[in-house]
Amino acid sequence: MTHEHHHTHEGHNHHGYHHHHQHVSAADVGQMRGILALSIVLNLLFVAVEAIVGLTQNSLSLLSDAGHNLSDVLSLLLVLVAIRLAKAHSTKNFTYGYKKSTVLISLLNAILLLVVVGAIIVESIHKFMNPTPVNGAAISWTAGAGIVVNGLTAMLLMRGSRGDLNVRGAFLHMMADTLVSVGVVVSGIVITLTGWTVVDPIVSIAVAMVILASTWSLLSGSLRLSLDGTPEGVDTTEVEELFTATEHVAEVHHLHIWAISTTHNALTAHVVIDDLANMEATKLVLKQRLAEHGIGHSTLEFETATSLCQGDCCD
Repeated sequence: MTHEHHHTHEGHNHHGYHHHHQHVSAADVGQMRGILALSIVLNLLFVAVEAIVGLTQNSLSLLSDAGHNLSDVLSLLLVLVAIRLAKAHSTKNFTYGYKKSTVLISLLNAILLLVVVGAIIVESIHKFMNPTPVNGAAISWTAGAGIVVNGLTAMLLMRGSRGDLNVRGAFLHMMADTLVSVGVVVSGIVITLTGWTVVDPIVSIAVAMVILASTWSLLSGSLRLSLDGTPEGVDTTEVEELFTATEHVAEVHHLHIWAISTTHNALTAHVVIDDLANMEATKLVLKQRLAEHGIGHSTLEFETATSLCQGDCCD
C-alpha cells in the first residue's frame, strides 16, 4: 500500500488574507498591545469614578456598570496575556506553543461575565426589596462620561475585532457598555424628573440582560473552539467542495478542521488524486486555496484510488 505524506505549516502559507481569521503582522500586534494598554488605563480610571459616585449616591445601576467595566478591564488584561502567549515558541511538550491558551482565555472571559450578571441580578432583587434614595443627576453625568470612554475604547478595538475572537469579545463588551451607559443616563433623567427610584434596579437588570446577550456569542464560540469544533467563519461543506473542485482531486476524506488559537486554524485530510505524479502541483494549489479560506496550517496525505486505506486503519 502506497502513501505519501506532506505537512504544510502555517508559516509557509502567506498566499492572501482569508475570510474570518487574518494573518496578523508584528506591527499589528504591537499596535494592538498599545491600544489595549490605553483602553485598560481609560477604563480603570472610569471604574474608579463610577464606583465612588455609585457608593456615595446609592446608585445600584452605576455600581453594576462599574462592576461590568471592571470585568472588562480584566478581559482586556487577559487579551494582552493571550497575545503574549500566542507568540511563544513551540517546545517538545507543547508542539503548537501556547496558542490554544488564547481559546481558554476567551472562555474564561465569558465565564467571568456570567458571574458578573449573576451578582447584578442578586443585588437588583435586594434593591427592589430595600429601596433607597438616588441622585438622578449624578447618575446621568457619570454614565454620560461612560458613553465617551466606552465608545472610544470600542472604536480603538474595532479594527482588531475582525481577526481575533478575544479582541472581538472585548469589542462586543465595550459596545454593550456604551449602550448600557445610555440606559443609565436615561434612568438618571427619569429619576430626576419623577423621583421613581425603582428605575435604578430595573436598569441594572436591563444591564445584566445586555451583558448576557453580548456574552453568548463569545461563550458559544469559545466552547466550540475548546472542543476542537469547526471555527466560526469556516464552512466544512465549502472546504470539501474546494478540494473536489481542484484539478486532479477525485475525493477527500478524514477531513478535520480545528482552531490552534483564536487567530489560527488547522486542517488534516486524506486527498485522493488521479496520479501521485500530480501531487506537488495539486498540493500548492490546495495550500493557497485553504489559506484564502482561513486555514493557514494544513497537513495533507495524498493517495490514489488503488492505495486507499482498507477497514478502520485511519481516523
